Amino acid sequence: MAIEPKLLALRAQMQNDNIDALIVPRADEYLGEYVPAHNERLAFISGFTGSAGMLVITHDKAALFVDGRYTLQAAQQCPAPLFEHHHLINEPVLPWLSAQLSAGQAVAVDGRVVNYRFFLQAEEQLQQAGINLRALSHNLLDDIWEDRPDPPMTEGLLYSDSYAGESSPSKRSRIAALIAEAGADAAVINQLDAIAWLLNIRGKDVPHLPVLLSQSVLLRDGSQHLFIAETKIPKAFIDHVGEGVVLHPEMGLADYLTELGSQGAKVLFDSDQTNAYSALTCLSAGCELIEKPNPVELPKAQKNPVEIAGIRAAHIRDGAALCQFLCWIDQEVALGQFHDEGVLSDRLETFRRQIPELQDLSFGTISAAGENAAMAHYSHTNGVPAKLAPDTLYLVDSGGQYFDGTTDVTRTIAIGTPRDDHKTMFTRVLKGHIALACAHFPKGIQGHQLDVLARQFLWEIGKDFDHGTGHGVGCYLSVHEGPQRIGKAAGPTAPLLPGMVLSNEPGYYEPNDYGIRCENLMVVDPQPDGMLGFETLTFAPFDRRLIDVALLLPHESQWINDYHQQVFGKISPLVDADTRSWLAAATAPI
Repeated sequence: MAIEPKLLALRAQMQNDNIDALIVPRADEYLGEYVPAHNERLAFISGFTGSAGMLVITHDKAALFVDGRYTLQAAQQCPAPLFEHHHLINEPVLPWLSAQLSAGQAVAVDGRVVNYRFFLQAEEQLQQAGINLRALSHNLLDDIWEDRPDPPMTEGLLYSDSYAGESSPSKRSRIAALIAEAGADAAVINQLDAIAWLLNIRGKDVPHLPVLLSQSVLLRDGSQHLFIAETKIPKAFIDHVGEGVVLHPEMGLADYLTELGSQGAKVLFDSDQTNAYSALTCLSAGCELIEKPNPVELPKAQKNPVEIAGIRAAHIRDGAALCQFLCWIDQEVALGQFHDEGVLSDRLETFRRQIPELQDLSFGTISAAGENAAMAHYSHTNGVPAKLAPDTLYLVDSGGQYFDGTTDVTRTIAIGTPRDDHKTMFTRVLKGHIALACAHFPKGIQGHQLDVLARQFLWEIGKDFDHGTGHGVGCYLSVHEGPQRIGKAAGPTAPLLPGMVLSNEPGYYEPNDYGIRCENLMVVDPQPDGMLGFETLTFAPFDRRLIDVALLLPHESQWINDYHQQVFGKISPLVDADTRSWLAAATAPI
């Protein structure tokens, strides 16, 4: 069905239910970035396939709100006049809604697909304009989605303690102590990666995210109630997780929360990570809510020595596959073969698939030729893939999911002879990358305090990039995890702590021309003097053809040479003779 008839059908539903505006976020019931096909409701109703965004539908308008990563993509996929376009940060949803509706009108949202904090903020702001907010317990889009895919029913896998570095009972005991310390009896855990981490299980329910669709409640005694389809439970599950894990049908969460309410239980809630429906169910049942950060998030983010060792190993294998790909591109271009973005993405995946430990990609590969790379989160699958062209840039952002680690790496590649401005901007981005990689900072520093290191050389010439500089990364879990991050916004965030893995990915994007990003992963590492620093985990060469040596300071040149020497030392034993020869040239001193 085309988009316009879907909007008409939805508006008919809204009118029947006396709803004047409907909020449709990208998220689903689990509030994660990655969404299984049967929950891609925003894409169904709008055609927008980005990983973040919010649509507001009134009886005569459809307004799509996205951040700077997706402004160009949104305009292409959701054209005017059917859709209005707004910047999610600069033109927030709620003020726009307040201006569109009149006192007495009603806004609705499925309470399962927004977090409790957003719901409370929306309720407060809309009430100031006399507008009512209704939390629905079902989704109106599901009522009109005739060919909706079936939910996944894959069996989970038991994640060995030899990879996890800690047993499930030990983890649950540690987190239960935090729940008790907060004065709570239980904590609602909606986050799929948190559930997977707690129980040392993994799955294939969500593309690129090795989790099982489920909900859970962890009690202060360390017991855990897991709400999940029975077919997902692998054999020997109880033996693996240990005593104290109670299984329920997934739809039984509301009944269990109601039971907690009847006991007057105090329930720990992270309003940013718990859906509004669960919170409202608890309140109506008589629970007392205790607002605290998700108790799993920070312990999960601090990787233990076993995890860090695994992550290092995964990155070396992954780097070998990437170097084979980079060598292949240069060989093909030299032969006059200018492949399209889809062929390039598939070829890179083929090299990764040769690694026995690979379980999946960690996200859909961003394979962007020429002007498409100006869209920071471009996807070649949304239309006809563009071809490489002489004297342009190619950006590839990709990663893999391995039993022992998750990778994420971006390289910008010269196709033919780069222009002077290509080299200037690439070198300024790389200088920012180096500055952040070399950061030496005291304990207690948060990521936003380091962000300027990566942007300073762009700011010198009045340029910037409209995305964060670094995000947290899990261990065979989500390629985007919190609470660690590096970006402009101060916001509520955690200090950078030993064992946290983050990306280092400054970029620059010239609209309708080219895009540049230099991304490695790194782990927070204690220093001998009691300070903290970063250890780089990713090993693949930066394109020397794009480096303007005249813009580098001596220590920056030395960093590049030292890094490239490490790349050759770690990767060359794992690749064939042709790639080894290419790698020797790609990592030669500048």
